[in-house]
Amino acid sequence: MTDSSPGRGTPRKAAVAAWIGSALEYYDFFIYGSAAALIFDKVFFDDGDPATATLQSLASFGVAYAARPVGAFFLGHVGDRFGRKKIMVFTLVLMGVSTFLIGCLPTREQIGGAAPALLVLMRILQGLSAAGEQASANSMTLEHSPENRRGYFTSFTLNGTQFGQILATLVFIPVAALPEEQLLSWGWRVPFLLSVAVAVAGWVIRRRLEETPAFEEEVARGTVERMPLAVLFRDHWGSVLRVVCAALIATVSTIFTVWALNYATSDDIGLDRATMLWVGVAANAVALIAIPLWARLSDRVGRKPVFLIGAIGSPIMIFAYLAAINSGAYPLVFAVGVLTLGVVYSASNGIWPALYGEMFTTRVRLSGMAIGTQIGFAVAGFAVASAAGIVSPEGWLGLRGWTGVGVFTAILCAISAIAVATARETFRVPTAELGATPEPSPIRR
Repeated sequence: MTDSSPGRGTPRKAAVAAWIGSALEYYDFFIYGSAAALIFDKVFFDDGDPATATLQSLASFGVAYAARPVGAFFLGHVGDRFGRKKIMVFTLVLMGVSTFLIGCLPTREQIGGAAPALLVLMRILQGLSAAGEQASANSMTLEHSPENRRGYFTSFTLNGTQFGQILATLVFIPVAALPEEQLLSWGWRVPFLLSVAVAVAGWVIRRRLEETPAFEEEVARGTVERMPLAVLFRDHWGSVLRVVCAALIATVSTIFTVWALNYATSDDIGLDRATMLWVGVAANAVALIAIPLWARLSDRVGRKPVFLIGAIGSPIMIFAYLAAINSGAYPLVFAVGVLTLGVVYSASNGIWPALYGEMFTTRVRLSGMAIGTQIGFAVAGFAVASAAGIVSPEGWLGLRGWTGVGVFTAILCAISAIAVATARETFRVPTAELGATPEPSPIRR
């Protein structure tokens, strides 16, 4: 059975709701990354062994990515069974509450080993929320979009994500500039406590959003799957596997925003914390412009060529960015950083919502996107801890130093590029026919 036409959808309203919700949600998610890179090793982990504390802090960032596949199975099932809107409201409230509670946590000095345990628990809840956010917002916008502009309208979700990252970084810049004693005692809590607004704003913004026409017509015909996951893995497992591999491109983002920030501000390199945070702001500001432009291009020339520009160009730019950091030249760091994350990576980042969503039918779209992306993102999340191991004196799997981190990133990007290069082009496939013939497995049998 094929999809329904989204002709009576409200694409602008859906895109705006996706943008605002993603911005609010990922503000919460990304402030943890800045805190893990700059603060948590001193507040929640044993500062008697700085190297181990740093590794544990960065690993705690990756814990959310481990939780995301678990959340994807549950939230994907609910979203394909009961609708996209319910997931979009639930995920925002869960993220807002868990992030606010991080700002309330006692430190290791106050309660000992229970402090990092509670921190990890809250990070897991953040991961469960993020698991359903993008897939539900992407499904919502794709199913409301005109057929010839699906790339453009679905890019609003990722555009909102970039704005959320800008907002998170802007909030952290004055916090990072506080004297060390104030920063470690109360300053770091402020960005997390502000997230209480997310729970309220998310409910207000999304509770009035209409369900997608495609899903409503599935309900009207009585063809909504009672067990969408069973159908997904029976008929579309090849597409899920392809999305898992393609989603490894997210390693570029986590290496850039978390590991490179920690590395640049470490004692070995010694770059200024606030300045490096501004690099992230500038790169994401450029991405706000680049993402919809790349998405518009994908509506004209196809998803695959645009995605591959990012997948092939990003690892090259990561090498250049890390080399710029090692040079200590701030203008070079800014220029290469903006080009890496703001321009080149945006080619892949801006169009994957359409590329992945077009691999599935309405009946399994949310669960297919959620499970596929979150497993791939889990690998990308733990890439931060892997990078920390690579630059340690012992190295990791034969890789060593910042060049080893570049090679590691390039390997994962190559897997992503191969998965997309061997995929079916879908930008001209009518919405009603998307996923009607399941994708072949990217692994030869």
